[in-house]
Amino acid sequence: MDYVSHDVSEMNDIGNVEELLAENRRRREINMRIYDPIRGDLEDPQRFELPIEEEPGGSVFLPLEMREETMVRELQRHGSYRMYDRVVNRRRGRRAEPGSEKDRLHIENVRREFTLLRIRYDFPFWAASFVYIKVKGGGESRRFVLNAPQRKLVESLESMRRMGEPIRLILLKARQWGGSTCVQLYMAWLQLVQEVSLNSLIIAHQRAGTDEILEMFTHMLERYPDWLLESLRHSPEGQGETAGKRGRRGKERRIEAAGMSRSAFRIPARNCKVKVGSAERPDACRGGDYNLVHFSEVGLWKATKGKTPEMVVRSACSGVLLRHNTMIVMESTANGTGNYFHTEYSAAKRGESQFKALFVAWYEIDQYSTPIEDEESFAAKLLEGRGETVHNSMRRETGAYLWSLWQRGATLEAINWYVNERMKYNDHGQMAAEYPSDDVEAFVHSGARVFDQYNVERMRPDCMMPPQIGEIMGDAPFGERALQLLRFVPSERGCLKMWEDRGWTPRHLVMSDRYLVVVDIGGRCRTSDWSVILVIDREDMKDGGKPRIVAQWRGHTEMYTLAWKAASIAKYYHDALLVVESNTIETCDPYRRVDGDQSYSIFRELSDVNINLYERHSSSDCIRETLSNRYGFHTNINTKPMIISGLIKAVNEQMYIERDEECLDEYLTYEQRQNGSFGAIAGKHDDLLMTRAIGLHVCFNEMPLPAIFDCRWFESDKPILF
Repeated sequence: MDYVSHDVSEMNDIGNVEELLAENRRRREINMRIYDPIRGDLEDPQRFELPIEEEPGGSVFLPLEMREETMVRELQRHGSYRMYDRVVNRRRGRRAEPGSEKDRLHIENVRREFTLLRIRYDFPFWAASFVYIKVKGGGESRRFVLNAPQRKLVESLESMRRMGEPIRLILLKARQWGGSTCVQLYMAWLQLVQEVSLNSLIIAHQRAGTDEILEMFTHMLERYPDWLLESLRHSPEGQGETAGKRGRRGKERRIEAAGMSRSAFRIPARNCKVKVGSAERPDACRGGDYNLVHFSEVGLWKATKGKTPEMVVRSACSGVLLRHNTMIVMESTANGTGNYFHTEYSAAKRGESQFKALFVAWYEIDQYSTPIEDEESFAAKLLEGRGETVHNSMRRETGAYLWSLWQRGATLEAINWYVNERMKYNDHGQMAAEYPSDDVEAFVHSGARVFDQYNVERMRPDCMMPPQIGEIMGDAPFGERALQLLRFVPSERGCLKMWEDRGWTPRHLVMSDRYLVVVDIGGRCRTSDWSVILVIDREDMKDGGKPRIVAQWRGHTEMYTLAWKAASIAKYYHDALLVVESNTIETCDPYRRVDGDQSYSIFRELSDVNINLYERHSSSDCIRETLSNRYGFHTNINTKPMIISGLIKAVNEQMYIERDEECLDEYLTYEQRQNGSFGAIAGKHDDLLMTRAIGLHVCFNEMPLPAIFDCRWFESDKPILF
C-alpha cells in the first residue's frame, strides 16, 4: 500500500530541520508515486510479476491467488500471448499463419480470456479498465482508478473475501474521497463478476442519495463492454450464451426495472437485483432476499418514534447469510458519541462485533494538501512549537497537536492545509467531525467533554479480558452465613469479572488497608441503571506504585441482594473497606422509603456482622442523623464536583491502572452540561465511572497507605491469603 506508515518512535528521533525536510520528501514521493492498476501495483507484497511481451512494460503484477491458475502457469512458461496461442491451438489442432487476420483474432481472444480470468481476482484492474464514473463538478466521465484511501478500503474488503470470510465492515471516514462510491462499485463487482444471483440493497441517508446511486449504476452499465457482459451472461439453465446468440438484445436489456417500484432494477445478464432505499423510508427495504447490503452515512440517521437505526439495520440484514461473498458495510462520517454508529464502531474496534473497524483520516486523502512557500521556515516553526500545549486563539491548534499530525504520518503540506482550514472553525470538535485525524477525536460531540480523549486512550493498553468470570458465593445469599465459606465459583453467566484473585502473604505477616470495594446502586430491571461493585487493590501504593482495578461485578438486582453481594465480595477480599454510594439508600425525609423498609436497615444489618463499612466524616448534608446517614458516600452538589475533579486528575496523570475498556468508553461519553452539572450523554451510562470517582477519592484522600505488620504470635507459619 502507498499510504504513509505511522511509526511514532522513528518520528520522535527527528531533531533538526534537515532531518524533518528529508523525511517529508520521502513521504511526498510515496504519496506522489504513480499508481497503475492496469499493469498492477509492483509495490504491493500481495502481487507477483508475470512477464507478458504484449503488455506495456513487458509484464503485469497479479494477485498472488492467481499463481495456481493453469492459464497463468502457461503464460509464465511462454512469456507472451502469441506463444501461448500457438502452443494451445496446436494442441487443439487449430493453427493460423503468423501475421494473418486469423492470427490477430487468436491473440485478441487470448487477451480477452486472460482478462476474464484476471477480473475475478483483481478489482482495481476491473474498475480501471471497464467502469466509468461521472466527475463531480462536471466534465467527461472517467475510468474508476482507486485513490489511496480507496485502495486502503478495498484491501480491507479483499482481505476478508480472500480468506473465504463473509465481508463485514464498519467504515469511519473523513469527507470527499469517494468511500461510498467505492463500496457500491465493489458490490457491483461481486454481482457482475464473482457470482450470479447476488441481490444488493443500498440504504442512503436521504432520498436524494438513492437517486444518485441509481444514476451511477445506469451510467456504469451503459458503458460496460458488450463482450464482457455477454461473456458473463447467466441463463436459467446455468449455461453461458455467446454474444452471437444475443446480439443487440443483450445491450438493450442490460438493465431493467424490477416490478412497479422506481427504487429497484434488474441486471438480466447476471440474474440479480439492485434495490435502493433511504433511512427516511425504511419500510421500502423490508422483506427482500439480499446478499449485499450497504448502509451509507449511518451516523446521520435520525431515530424517531417507531423507527431507529437499529431497526432499519436489523430489518435489512435479517436475510443475509453468514457465508462467503456476502457483504454488509456500514459507513459514515462521525456525528457525535452515544448514537448507533458510534456504538457499533466502538464494538468493532474492541473486537466484540461481527464487523471489522476501518478508519480513514483526512491526511490520507490526496486533495488535502497545500504547497508551502518557505518549507525550511515552516519546518522550523513546527519543531520549535512541538512542546506548546496552550494556544490563545480558538481557531488555531497548539504546536503539540500539529506535531502529533506529523507523528501520525501527515506531510508538511498536509499540515499546512490543516492550519488554513482550521481557521474556518471556532471549535476543534467542529473541525474533527469533518476532518478527523484519528478515530478518537472523530466522535467529539457537541457537549463539553470532561475527559481528554488522548489521556483516556493512554489507559487502554492496560485493559484486558478478565481471566475469570463468575460469582463470589457464601453459605447463604443473605445474613451472617452469606459471609461464611466464601469461594469464587466460575460461571460464564456470572456478573463478576476477576482480573486478579485476592493476594496472599505468609501467615505471620498482615497487610492493612490493601483492598477497597465501591458500590454504585442501580435498578433491578434491565432498562435501569447498572449496579456496580468495584474492587481496587492498593498494595503497590506502599512502595510508591499505583492502585489497580482487580475485580468488578455489574448487573441488575434488588438493593437488598446487592448489599449482601457487596458484603461478601468485601469479606472475600480480606475485609476490604466497603464504600457504598448511599444516595439511593438514605433519605432526609422520614416518610420516604426506597425499596420498602428493608433499605433503611441495610447499613445496620451489615454493621451487625462486622463488615468494614466506610463512615464519612460529616453528616451535615442531612438534617436527621441516623445510622444510615453516617455510613456510605453521599454524592451531592458539593461532593460530586470534588470527586469528578479528582478523577480527571487521575486520568490525566495516569494515577491508577484500569482493566475494563467499557469504563474508558464511559469517560469518552461523559460531559459537563450548560447548567454546570455532570452526566453521561443521552443513551449512555456513568455507573462504572462513578465507582472510580468515589473509589479513587477515598483511595488517595481518606485511607492510610497499606502497611505490613509482623504477627509472630500466630501458632502456625503456613501461608494465609490476604
